[in-house]
Amino acid sequence: MVNFFKILKYIKPYWFYATLNVVFNIISAGAALFSFTMVVPFLRILFGTQQMITDTIPFEFSIEYFGHTFNYYISQLIVNQGKSMALLLVSLLVVIMTLFKTFFKFMALYYTAPIRTGTVRDIRKEIFEKILKLPLSYYTDARKGDVISRITSDVQEIETSIMSSLEMLIRDPLTILIFTIYMFIISVKLTLFGLVLLPISGYLIGRLGKKLRSTSFRGQKKLGFLLSVIEETLGGLRIIKAFNAERKVERRFDSNNNFYTRIMNKVHRRRYLANPSSEFLSTAVMMVLMFYGGSLVLSGSGDLSSETFIAYLVIFSQIIPPAKSLTTAFFNIQKGLASLDRIGGILEADVTIKDKPNARHIEGFNEYIEYRNVSFKYNEELVLKNVNLKIEKGKTIALVGKSGAGKSTLVDLLPRFIEATEGEVVIDGGSVNDLKLFDLRKLMGIVSQQSILFNDTFFNNIAFGMDNATEEDVIAASKVANAHDFIIEHNHGYYSNVGEGGSKLSGGQQQRVSIARAVLKNPPILILDEATSSLDTESERLVQEAIINLMKNRTSIVIAHRLSTIKHADEIIVLDEGEIVERGKHPDLLKKNGYYWKLHDMQMR
Repeated sequence: MVNFFKILKYIKPYWFYATLNVVFNIISAGAALFSFTMVVPFLRILFGTQQMITDTIPFEFSIEYFGHTFNYYISQLIVNQGKSMALLLVSLLVVIMTLFKTFFKFMALYYTAPIRTGTVRDIRKEIFEKILKLPLSYYTDARKGDVISRITSDVQEIETSIMSSLEMLIRDPLTILIFTIYMFIISVKLTLFGLVLLPISGYLIGRLGKKLRSTSFRGQKKLGFLLSVIEETLGGLRIIKAFNAERKVERRFDSNNNFYTRIMNKVHRRRYLANPSSEFLSTAVMMVLMFYGGSLVLSGSGDLSSETFIAYLVIFSQIIPPAKSLTTAFFNIQKGLASLDRIGGILEADVTIKDKPNARHIEGFNEYIEYRNVSFKYNEELVLKNVNLKIEKGKTIALVGKSGAGKSTLVDLLPRFIEATEGEVVIDGGSVNDLKLFDLRKLMGIVSQQSILFNDTFFNNIAFGMDNATEEDVIAASKVANAHDFIIEHNHGYYSNVGEGGSKLSGGQQQRVSIARAVLKNPPILILDEATSSLDTESERLVQEAIINLMKNRTSIVIAHRLSTIKHADEIIVLDEGEIVERGKHPDLLKKNGYYWKLHDMQMR
């Protein structure tokens, strides 16, 4: 239950509501206890055994005083109005106290609502913030569908299982405690006997709960895999249809769906076992207690009268429902803890790329970027091997090489999407690892091969990350990127929606919107990751023109697939197997008849 207590840190900000909940639950339990104790005077009046009290005693805060005073007024009522009126008064008192009990019970639940919803909101917020902080390398192993499952279905499971159970965990123990104290007042011996029986039933129920938790964890994990299959299917529908693979994908989904169903059958069956098992055990405890208590009354060895024993049984019977609720809550919590464990996998994951405690600010880029003896490995595979490269301010550097040569990895080291295994990346003499991440990434604009647009308007996509951008600024950036003309053709111009991932636009249009975003940011360092490789000739011409406009007066690092686009680069770096094998200007590299010449020759053919 260690993980369960982690929930308490989320409840802490709502201590005021929790305090009100406890207070109202205590009042409700007290009113309930009073109404049930009315069974004793009711039976005494009914059977004519009510002790007649003719005088009062001085006030003192004790059970004896309140009992004596109540019996005095009952005696006066019987003498003056008769037994029927006394019975009516007792009945009215029960109704009034029940009204108080239910009202304060509602008030307790009323103040539980903001605790429940606020806590779940805070958990979801913390997970989302952690998702943004985790390095990109985390998501190379994690399935997107599984991450989505954790922030949606797992958080929802915490709300339905754990947070709903908190209502029982706050209310029911208070009810049991108050009723148990009164039962001790009636008969210490009988109450001790009853309390010995309860841990036995609690142990049996606890054994079932442990199995439920492990099965629930498997179920939630399989649901994450199922969501991954759905997410991949939606993203790859074009290919699925093109290759007539509908049946194959359907069989894959059915296999996972059926497996998830079998696991959840086990979860629900174990969960359904909670109520019958607790009902059977509580009935057994009740009958044993009735036999033992009845024996004490019949033998006269105890201090119980028959009316008091009946009242005792009534009160004990009222402990059973909250005890059963605690059992249900225990089972629900076990199921919810499985989701809490999965959420912990994200919340407790290491944020390996973050600001150092003494990280320094950087206001601008003034001189050079340098890679000093940089090596990088994924797991045990070296992707970059002892790379040395210096990029002067204002220069355009092109990176070329076959797929997997390490081009994108080399570029990702600069904004610290990943960190070098050996060596260091330097800006103006200082390691990027010593700089504030926010300041470092503020220096850079990135246009990737795959245009990343959000399901929002043109304006918001172009002004993304720029809080104070005006419409004039966005239009100016769009004109530089050759995007203005097609944007204003839409019904709402810059306030038209681009669709999910820019689905309403062509590839060239998507890329030009991405370039407009980089233009608006106006960064001193520009990173272009094969920005034109997937475009047709006409779109490439327009995008290339936009890129040339963007690169003016900037330090640019260009990853190029089409060598024709980087002929005018100040220096071309040729990578192979993570090493720099050639470097120089386009004409010089062609004269060497080396690796670059082979790449160029293949493209020309």
